[in-house]
Amino acid sequence: MPGVLIVSTVNVNGLRAAVKKGFVEWLAATKADVVACQEVRAERDQLPASVVDPEGWHAVHAPSEVKGRNGVAVYSRVEPEEVRVGFGEPEFENSGRYLEAHLPKVVVASLYLPSGDVGTERQAEKERFMAAFLPYLAELRGKAEASGREVVVVGDWNIAYDTVDLKNWRGNQKNSGFLPEERAWLGQVYEKAGYVDVQRVLDPAGPGPYTWWSYRGKAFDNDSGWRIDCQLATPGLAAKVVSVEVERAASYDQRWSDHAPVTAAYDIEFPG
Repeated sequence: MPGVLIVSTVNVNGLRAAVKKGFVEWLAATKADVVACQEVRAERDQLPASVVDPEGWHAVHAPSEVKGRNGVAVYSRVEPEEVRVGFGEPEFENSGRYLEAHLPKVVVASLYLPSGDVGTERQAEKERFMAAFLPYLAELRGKAEASGREVVVVGDWNIAYDTVDLKNWRGNQKNSGFLPEERAWLGQVYEKAGYVDVQRVLDPAGPGPYTWWSYRGKAFDNDSGWRIDCQLATPGLAAKVVSVEVERAASYDQRWSDHAPVTAAYDIEFPG
């Protein structure tokens, strides 16, 4: 769509598996200018050409140094002017959790924030990541402003911010993803680093729309989900959001991931 920037983000829950279930067909049909993926869980040589270097896209992959884990990617219709992997924190530089594509007028970053488990090393890792990432987000916004760019950090944030962001919030108050300290940290991303959740610009009240549903039980059929896949933009870009859609599958058997793509359109001049 000329003159409008369309960005889509999705946790693919293993790209090799998603390819077999419909991801390639979805990518071919999307109107997005940029597609960010998380939890790719594969090296380039393990993936088919249809997703390593699909026709019409410039693809950048940032796998984890631990095989079969994490992994982020960005597909863009125009070639990035610059690419950055990681955000300067040694522990996470090669973890497959963060990738930036610097495009005309905008930086699009694909984020896979660690999921945690209360009382375990996984939760400690998540807390270390958050502590290092918050100041980087503020730095990124400042540098982008200085160069005349906006920023949108999209992906799986693995935190539901408010009670309207997950169906069973009462039963999850002591679980990772909805802990008070995690929610407070995300509040700092908004208040201190200055980013805006574009979904809530257009739909401030909720509930949902949810973006992840467990494969267990009837979570998808009952829409008992979490809204953890988000697009967080700098204020100038967030003010120009015109639509946000959660591309929820029509039925359980049509899903190619346990997450749904989140696609937003921004009314800014962009080569499309």
